[in-house]
Amino acid sequence: MQAFTKEYMAQHAAYFEEVSRFIFHHPETRFEEYESAKYLADQCEAHGFIVERGVGGIETAFTATYGEGHPVIGFLGEFDALPELSQEPGSTEEKRWDRHIGHGCGHNLLGTGAFAAACAAKAYMEAHDLPGTVKFFGCPGEEGGSGKTFMVREGVFDGTDLALTWHPSPSNSIMSVSTLANIQVFYRFKGVPSHAANSPHLGRSALDAVELMNSGVQYLREHMPDQARIHYAITNTGGFAPNVVQANAEVLYLIRDVTTERVMALFERVNKVAQGAALMTETDVTFEIDKACSNYIPNRALERILYDSLTEIGIEPPTEDEKRYAQGIFESMSEAEQKDYLGVMKGFGYVGDGSEFAGKYVSDSISPYEIPTEILTASTDVSDVSWIMPTAQLSTSTSALGTPLHTWQMTSQGISSNAHKGMLRAGASMALTALKIFENTDLLAPIRDEFTAFSQENPYTCPIPEDVKPSPLSK
Repeated sequence: MQAFTKEYMAQHAAYFEEVSRFIFHHPETRFEEYESAKYLADQCEAHGFIVERGVGGIETAFTATYGEGHPVIGFLGEFDALPELSQEPGSTEEKRWDRHIGHGCGHNLLGTGAFAAACAAKAYMEAHDLPGTVKFFGCPGEEGGSGKTFMVREGVFDGTDLALTWHPSPSNSIMSVSTLANIQVFYRFKGVPSHAANSPHLGRSALDAVELMNSGVQYLREHMPDQARIHYAITNTGGFAPNVVQANAEVLYLIRDVTTERVMALFERVNKVAQGAALMTETDVTFEIDKACSNYIPNRALERILYDSLTEIGIEPPTEDEKRYAQGIFESMSEAEQKDYLGVMKGFGYVGDGSEFAGKYVSDSISPYEIPTEILTASTDVSDVSWIMPTAQLSTSTSALGTPLHTWQMTSQGISSNAHKGMLRAGASMALTALKIFENTDLLAPIRDEFTAFSQENPYTCPIPEDVKPSPLSK
């Protein structure tokens, strides 16, 4: 299996690299990935998968299926990009393109790597007449949209026995850390317009209400749990005329904590701050939930198989050109980012003190697998999949040491040779993991037992209300 998987990836490397480049050069934000989703679904059909498009009521979500019967093993692929992160690839300097969207989280690699894993698993099953089902899930809107959470709510993953996925990063490791649950909410204030100089007493400023709410939340930060996080963006300031009292204003809040229950409790406190701001300004406030996701539940039994597969696939050493490029990227980071590079690595499951990286700018080793005690202070909609089936994630080195996500540096490295080598490494590791289970279904027993023990004590409730629908950024 190992030799077959590695040979398959080597033989088809140029093709999968081209798939990654297409998605990179067609960056699209949440639930508007029309070109990327169509292209990737078309590639699945060309490889003999049965494709169902528009699943879960989401135009850019799809499934691609091969085989029949159990086990049913799913590969989760993403392909959405981020606003304000366009960047010329291959540069060690910030050089934005005219289009302001870019793959600053490497989802062109993520979706392609998962697709490659599904293709490799399918090829082996065909060659060896193995029973079972491979499913590739085209998952849109991870960035700020929680697409998988909507898909879970609509039953898209029902009948799948386990899920595998990965994420581009500076590290080769198992993503064994849990993550924060979150909820994203629009707060809309409505006031009364008036001439700001001639009759200011007749106006009621919605913008004042937004600013007071933001100030109130700053004071709330002192009195919330250490691991909780609150972020906001003012999405409507009420206009551009300072001599008109702003009658409408809007702010978007992202609220995080270690569990959905704690997020909802913090959400209620933020609501009270918003209501207080409305009272102070004699404005009205309404809120609209945009999306939410749960905290990630790792499956340790599945992670161990994935880790063994990663070590069996191994790492090819970086070339001198790849080392020089990684050094240029590292040196483009701020002094604070350079000092905190291990913090970034540990967020992806890296274990160690960094001593093996002395004099290097790109990882050429696999981190030991350990069960962590920390929680990653970020969020992912993979979490909701992990609540309904056993799930495991790995990370492979696609970027220079310490490269933070959601930066121009991450975008710049998105189609580099090192990035594509890491993508194929991830695909091969996931494919090998699936094939081990297809070949020996007894491996499923401890995976299922661990998941069942958790789910019996922790029943899942989708954090997104039924009436909330997926919405693009340009709504």
